[in-house]
Amino acid sequence: MIWIYTTCKNKKEAVRISNHLIKNKLAACNNMFPISSVYRWKNKIVKDKEYALIIKTKNGKFNKIKNEIKKIHGYEVPCILKININKVNKEYLSWLNKEVK
Repeated sequence: MIWIYTTCKNKKEAVRISNHLIKNKLAACNNMFPISSVYRWKNKIVKDKEYALIIKTKNGKFNKIKNEIKKIHGYEVPCILKININKVNKEYLSWLNKEVK
């Protein structure tokens, strides 16, 4: 199991990406929450409100999900991180494996 972490420009985009991944059975569950971010973009320091999205899926789905996010994401350079999950309760993992094709 892995988590994929990405940030979105707003809740609407986070919901759109989340729904797309669930509908296409690429993810079993997604969590989204508002965050405040500070970053440098085109030589300017930006302070922004964003939505973080944690995508819960199978290890082998990273590249497919990364490509799907890039197709529909509003950012020119979206953050797409893979986080390996080494321990998970077997019941949750069993459910996840049934939900992700």
